[in-house]
Amino acid sequence: MKLRAIALVTVALILAAACGGQGGATPSASGGPAAGAITGNITLWHAYGTGGSEEQALNQLITKIKADNPSAKITVLQVPFDQVFNKFQTEAAAGGGPDLFTAPNDELGNEVRANLLLALDGKLAGKLDKVAPLGVDGLKVNGKLYGVPMLFKAVALYYNKDKVPTPPKTTDELMAMLKAGKTLVQNQNAYHMFGWSTAFGGNLMDSSGKCVADQGGWADAFQYQLALKQSGAKFETDGGRADTSFRAGQVDMIINGPWVLGDYKKDLGAKLGVAPIPAGPKGKAGPLTGVDGWYVNQSAKNVDGAIALALALTNADSQKVYADVAGDVPVRTDVTVSDPLVKAFSDASATGFARPQSVEFGNYWTPFGDAVTKIIEGKSTPQAGIADACKAMNTANKK
Repeated sequence: MKLRAIALVTVALILAAACGGQGGATPSASGGPAAGAITGNITLWHAYGTGGSEEQALNQLITKIKADNPSAKITVLQVPFDQVFNKFQTEAAAGGGPDLFTAPNDELGNEVRANLLLALDGKLAGKLDKVAPLGVDGLKVNGKLYGVPMLFKAVALYYNKDKVPTPPKTTDELMAMLKAGKTLVQNQNAYHMFGWSTAFGGNLMDSSGKCVADQGGWADAFQYQLALKQSGAKFETDGGRADTSFRAGQVDMIINGPWVLGDYKKDLGAKLGVAPIPAGPKGKAGPLTGVDGWYVNQSAKNVDGAIALALALTNADSQKVYADVAGDVPVRTDVTVSDPLVKAFSDASATGFARPQSVEFGNYWTPFGDAVTKIIEGKSTPQAGIADACKAMNTANKK
């Protein structure tokens, strides 16, 4: 548990600083970034949903940046999220791809080990003083910085206040609500469901990177998921369908991240609430806390322009736009969050598990993704499914 304890304390302390304000000044009401030395041709990729609130925030900022920097030619390409990492890795490995792209730090370690990203320590020296340390550390691999930090992201419990006036604080309360007729939809995957394991005392890896999920907690968490399903919870492999069911009022609760907050607010308005994932018998839930950043391609044609653009997109005014328009949690300590729902995401993220960038953690996704499918669909017991996943992870990591 040592690795998890350190991660939890770090996340809690840093997120409190990042969104508590530390007395930091609220950015100006202009709603856009200050002009910077952004010149030349710059190609930028993002994976925000078409027409979604995060894309709207980015477009608002890009429009302002173009007006402030007329000598810059910024080309923006939207890539579907389920394709962006593979597309970047394939094209960058061949010497192509964008100058700059934004994404969570899901694949950061793998991209660094493949020599696809530019180390930015020298270029960013003295320019990240107002960024919470967790934001900087989240974009480091082996002590080197490979991105400009932008946002914290972790999942929490959304609920419809008209149907659930008071959100469940514990797993027992959630179960009682479902048995009383309330409804929940879960995104069925190894990311959205990660946090339940810690609520039941589970730990994924020890300090050496060896999987220890089969030593307790994880199987109990999945046994609880099966009990939720038996009590009426829906499990969806299609995230869009899960979103639609909540936004349309067909279900009362959903576990999802801040990237959909802006969209949910449009549909539910004052009825929307956000709370941490319910705590379990062994403690608080610990969703993966990731960091979104801007990454510079090792093959970038305009490195200085790309870095200047990334800094403009992550300054205090820009992060305020992301918070206000999209509901994202800033990494900067000088941005005051006024939206109580965004603040709720900050509080929910404070119990999160900082996403490791190790080779070992990279081998979590496939075996545990398979385990989620087999367990929820009744093709394996929780005990056998977790044991098989842990064994496969350790085999891949030679542990």
